[in-house]
Amino acid sequence: MSESMKSSFGVVIQGGGPVGLACAAWLLQKNPHINLILIDRNPEGDEQIQSGDQRGIALSHGSKLLLDTINAWPSNCPAIHRIHVSQVGRFGRALMTREELGQDALGHISRYRDIHLTLRNALRALGAHSPNFVWHHNADENFSTPPAACIVHAEGGLFKQQDWVESGRDYRQAALVGTVDVDHPIAHQAWERFTDEGPLALLPSHLGPHTHNLVWCASPESSQRRLALSDDAFLAELEHSFGQRLGRFTNIANRRLYDLGLNYRKDICTGHEVWIGNAAQTLHPVAGQGLNLGLRDAYLLAEKLADLFKQTYAVTPDAVKAQLLEYAKSRQVDRRATIGITDFLARVFTSPLLPIQVSRGLALGALAWLPPVKVALAKQMMFGRR
Repeated sequence: MSESMKSSFGVVIQGGGPVGLACAAWLLQKNPHINLILIDRNPEGDEQIQSGDQRGIALSHGSKLLLDTINAWPSNCPAIHRIHVSQVGRFGRALMTREELGQDALGHISRYRDIHLTLRNALRALGAHSPNFVWHHNADENFSTPPAACIVHAEGGLFKQQDWVESGRDYRQAALVGTVDVDHPIAHQAWERFTDEGPLALLPSHLGPHTHNLVWCASPESSQRRLALSDDAFLAELEHSFGQRLGRFTNIANRRLYDLGLNYRKDICTGHEVWIGNAAQTLHPVAGQGLNLGLRDAYLLAEKLADLFKQTYAVTPDAVKAQLLEYAKSRQVDRRATIGITDFLARVFTSPLLPIQVSRGLALGALAWLPPVKVALAKQMMFGRR
């Protein structure tokens, strides 16, 4: 293929976060000679990312299997063997275990920065054997996107910080995140406790069994008030909401706030452009599905594009458009199910209406007594739906 053909029939990925990096890595793994450009706002060195986002992010077992294919699984990523779900002040609880699903783990927790760094290293290793791969660093909003047959938007971003709004809702919630220490830990267990304002989650941490990642969702006003509390007052309020299942809370660190909402595109491809990850859908953190859905987007898109670009004679604008439409069709069921479940949990489990509170208690109880329903829900969260 001539140089002019390469510049016309390449793939450009806009966004050097985890989903964009993963998509690029899978493309190079499946087609090392693909003409690929990655546009990354981050510098070439890793120092800025190493000192960056320390949030604990949930990775499903399905995501682990995908990331293992490109040697991009982060180190020190504690496993979740059990998930305990309950609601404050109401009956109903459910316990999910790895044994019920016959899996090594229900999920894992990693710092965001560790995922980011591991994927960078995986892409560097693959890029070293890919002669047509170009990685543009320090690309700002003035960077001119090269002409390409396919443009992949993977810029992501957080709710209320994105430059697009299409469909969704503002939950009028904020997530207060940080790390908390307890004096009676239960190893490899995650906790999801629903309050009248939103879910309160405690997740394993890379810092050891006595430390948990905290995600406390509530109204922006309550979250701001808690952010300003002294450590002792904050821990007392947390213990009041969570209870003493883990003994006393002894320390809180790195408190930060994030606005929460749902933002999603009805159409994830237009012509030769396609949107994946948070650029396609931004979800509430309940059930921890955002990054996992984005990684499935990236993997399946890479499958479609890698196959198309292996046959250079077939890479026409119409062929690219047809392949992207096929990709979008293949993602409909998984996107609809994951967005729907997350939105349902975010709204129904925070309703103050008594009939709904009673119904959700019955629903949690039903999960305990109807294993097939619980297993089906857990598998959707772990592997998505294809």
